Amino acid sequence: MPIIGMTLKNIEASRKKAATGEVKVNSTPTITSLKEVDVATLGKKAIEMAFEMTTSYVPEIAEIKISGNVLYLTDSGKDIMKQWKSKKQLPSGVSVEVLNYLFRHCLLKIANIADDLQLPPPLQMPRVRPASEVK
Repeated sequence: MPIIGMTLKNIEASRKKAATGEVKVNSTPTITSLKEVDVATLGKKAIEMAFEMTTSYVPEIAEIKISGNVLYLTDSGKDIMKQWKSKKQLPSGVSVEVLNYLFRHCLLKIANIADDLQLPPPLQMPRVRPASEVK
């Protein structure tokens, strides 16, 4: 895996009102910018990807946002930067890997924050049921 690190820069969370009735939760990761950086300890170049992960609650009862950087080590950095500069998008394989990484790491943090704010979690948690209810 070429992702060698993640740094969080900002966490914002606000609850506007109590959750009542049906609440839909939507989490969206977005890559906002790229830049090439030197990783002195490895003697290589990497791509620093700035990101935002936003979890919104519908109706508008809350929003949780995490922003930071992911450090992506690759030999095809010039191609990735070229595609980003021309189309503002990552190559498919890179995009899938980075977005899955962000979902795994950020949703865990967002789930803890949601619990602190007494909001529904952003992902389905397993539920234990009595044997009499299981069919």
